[in-house]
Amino acid sequence: MARTPSNMLALQTKAPDFRLPNVIDEKLYELKQLRGSEVTVLMFICNHCPFVVHLQKALVSCARAYDSDRVGFIAISSNDVENYPQDGPDKMKELAMHLHFPFPYLYDQSQEVAKAYDAACTPDFYVFDKRMKLVYRGQFDDSRPGNDISVTGEDLRNAIDAILENRKVSSIQKPSIGCNIKWK
Repeated sequence: MARTPSNMLALQTKAPDFRLPNVIDEKLYELKQLRGSEVTVLMFICNHCPFVVHLQKALVSCARAYDSDRVGFIAISSNDVENYPQDGPDKMKELAMHLHFPFPYLYDQSQEVAKAYDAACTPDFYVFDKRMKLVYRGQFDDSRPGNDISVTGEDLRNAIDAILENRKVSSIQKPSIGCNIKWK
């Protein structure tokens, strides 16, 4: 199991725009349609990575804990589906329906969006404020497959809560660790 860290995109970077298909309803969406009014959480995930599988249920719970108008969650898969067919749109839709994703699951076939965000691994998390400026990037929490630390989403939740409560987001941000994005 590869252990690739986040690239840690520079804070205050403006969120790159995109237009991608949502595998759940098969419609195209732009970032401006999916963003939250106060916080936007963008996450690069996939179906097969053990690091993502490890936190899937907690991620769904985390997204459900917030008002979806105020906090927009967006999941994107950018993996090469020729070599990793389990990450293809049909399988993405199956997973999203099975776990009742409360957020869109977008397919980045060209991998251009992953490159624009300098995404390196799955999972990789980015939190943007209402100006769509990056205020947090890094891990969900300290839990990893096999380390016996509970999955809480503490790091991501702390960043979201700080924005919602008009507090400064902590400058202590740990890179996410996961499987590398499967580039073509």
